[in-house]
Amino acid sequence: MDTTNAAPSAPTTPPAPDRRDRITVRRPTASDGAAMWRVARDSGELDLNSSYAYLILAQHFADTCRVALDGDEVVGFVTGYLLPDDVAHLFVWQVAVDASVRGQGVAGRLLDDLVDSAPEITTVKTTVAEDNVSSRRLFVRWAAKRGATITSQPLFTADQFPDSHVDEPMLVIDGVRPS
Repeated sequence: MDTTNAAPSAPTTPPAPDRRDRITVRRPTASDGAAMWRVARDSGELDLNSSYAYLILAQHFADTCRVALDGDEVVGFVTGYLLPDDVAHLFVWQVAVDASVRGQGVAGRLLDDLVDSAPEITTVKTTVAEDNVSSRRLFVRWAAKRGATITSQPLFTADQFPDSHVDEPMLVIDGVRPS
């Protein structure tokens, strides 16, 4: 049989094993900072901060950050801080999940653990570019799951950035405490 003109068969990629039962969530420590930087770098979506920034976030802002682990391996994180003028508002800076566990609810678990650990938080704020569909979907689904409202408002426009950055509107998620 002559196969010189046959189309190559598409490689089949088996689905990633479901690791959600093995994944744990906890506060980060400084020793997690390098892995957080790696997950951010490999995400392909996030603005990558310096490795030093992830060390500082893990050390100084551990109360408002979380890491997801599969065994000892960091496979996701959320970073944030309480707004200085209103500590009932959590600003989520970054959420990243390793490709090996995407689609398994890890990002939502990270957000749940963080918000549920701080009863004073009533509102979550974050900025997400319009073209970051996966992050927007995450926050819309997470808000709906918690029965919260989500709105968008302008925050930073492209002309405010010194580099070629797109607008970063703010998503405001009110009522994050389930009834």
